Amino acid sequence: MTPSCFFLGADIGGTNLRVALADSVGRILDSERASIADLRDPLLTVAKMRKLAAALLARQGVPASALRAVGAGAPGLTDTGRGIVLVTSYLMGWQDVPLRAYLEDAFGIPAAIDNDVNLAALGESRAGVAQSVDDFVFLAIGTGIGAGIVLGRQVHRGSNWRAGEVGYLLVPGVSEEPVPDGDPGAFEAQAGGEGIRQQWLSRWNPERTPLPRDLTATQIFDHARAGDALAAAVLHDTARVLSYGIYNLALVLDCPLFVLGGSVGLHPALAEKMRGILSRLDCHAPPRIVHSALGDQAQITGAVHLALERAALTAPAAGSTE
Repeated sequence: MTPSCFFLGADIGGTNLRVALADSVGRILDSERASIADLRDPLLTVAKMRKLAAALLARQGVPASALRAVGAGAPGLTDTGRGIVLVTSYLMGWQDVPLRAYLEDAFGIPAAIDNDVNLAALGESRAGVAQSVDDFVFLAIGTGIGAGIVLGRQVHRGSNWRAGEVGYLLVPGVSEEPVPDGDPGAFEAQAGGEGIRQQWLSRWNPERTPLPRDLTATQIFDHARAGDALAAAVLHDTARVLSYGIYNLALVLDCPLFVLGGSVGLHPALAEKMRGILSRLDCHAPPRIVHSALGDQAQITGAVHLALERAALTAPAAGSTE
C-alpha cells in the first residue's frame, strides 16, 4: 500500500449511519454521521453512505480513484463469506441482504462486511486495548448483548456465523423458553440495557426507593453507586448474571481478557461488581475485565481495518502486470 491509498469504514446502526475515511495504516482522518431511522430499503442506506463518503472525500481533497476498499458493519447475523446480512431486528426487517454486492456496485471497489460487534472486537485487536493479546472476547452491552470472539488474533465467526450470539445463553435465573431468531435471547433479556430497565420496573415501589420509576440502565447504576439500595440490588443481580456468562465463556475459550463495550458495559460500577464476583467464581485465574479503549469508535475502527484486510486480499501479487 502506498500513502495515496485510502479506505472507507461504515457502521450501520439501528437509527444512525457513520462513515469514516482512513489512510493506508488505518488512521481515521475524518468521519460523517447521518440518521437512517426512516430508511427501510438497504439500497437507500447504501446511497446515503455514498453521499457521506463523497462529502468526506471532498473535504479531505481525496479523489475517489484513491479509494481501495470499504468495510461495513451491521447489527445482526452476517454471513461474511457470501457478504449477506442474514437477519437483524434493528434495521427495519433486513433479511438476506447482499450488502457486500451492493457496496461493491455503489463504490466500484472491493468491499467486506461483518457483524458490528465482531468489528468492535477487530478494532480493539488492531488499534485498542487488546493489541498485544492473541485471544479475547469483546462483550458489547447496550440495549442487548453480543460478543466478538478473537482467537489467534483472528475473529472467530463459527460455521453458521453464530459465534458470539451470547444474548441467547442460558444461565441460572433466566428463562428457558426458546426464542425465534431476531428476538432478544434470555441472557440479554435479563442483563441487556432493556432487561435491566425491566428489572427496575418490576421491583420499583415508592416505599422502597425515592427514585423515579422511569430510569435507564446507566441511571440505575449511577444511583447504585450513590447508595440507593434498590438500584444496588439491580446492579448486583445484573453483574451476577453477566459474570456467569463470562465465567462459562472463559472456561470454554480459555480467554484471559474480556473487553466491555456498549453504553451499559462501559459503566464503571458494572465492571467493579463483576470483578468481585468473578474472583469468587474462579479464585485461581479469573479473566481480566477491562473497558474498551476505543469506546463508541470501536465499530468504525474495526470497519476500517476490515477494509484494509479486504484490500490486501485483493491486491495484485508482487510482480504482476495486472
